[in-house]
Amino acid sequence: MSRALIVIDVQESFRARTEEWAASYNPKIAEPVNRLVALARDAGDTVVWVLHSEPGTDTVFDPALGQVRLLAELDHQDGDLLVHKTSHNAFTTTNLQQQLTERGVTELVTCGIRTEQCVETTTRVGSDLGYQVTFVSDATSTSPITRDGVTLTAEEIVRRTEFVLADRFATVSTVAELEAQAERRAAERG
Repeated sequence: MSRALIVIDVQESFRARTEEWAASYNPKIAEPVNRLVALARDAGDTVVWVLHSEPGTDTVFDPALGQVRLLAELDHQDGDLLVHKTSHNAFTTTNLQQQLTERGVTELVTCGIRTEQCVETTTRVGSDLGYQVTFVSDATSTSPITRDGVTLTAEEIVRRTEFVLADRFATVSTVAELEAQAERRAAERG
């Protein structure tokens, strides 16, 4: 089986929203994402970077304003796939599924920004498309959401997302758990 790491929307657009970024669940998201990237590269997995853009909106997601780019501290390399999306999931408005099919990918590892939005939606769609998906919750980030006078904290949103994805759409894991699995596999190979 072939696997791909899908890094969703870990981009300067979110950091440009300074107050929201400071209050987010995981403002240092680049560190766990880079750990996943290292695991993927060590295993020979495909690394896919997804950027969200909203052309013509004059927002931080408008590519004309320069914020639709990966966080500077991410370990992006030539040869990685870069996909630009305009929907909440990484499949609907891109050729991602075709790219994965061409590489024989059957398993996905998902992480990124907006735990409950773009990462969860990509995880669900990936599962519906037949991929075996691992959702890495501590390599995601989000911000509190207020609706009808009720606020869910970022931690509550992440926990809720873990609950709704687990055993339905994905295996929920942490970076440390995936690192431990990789170490066990390496030890077994000798």
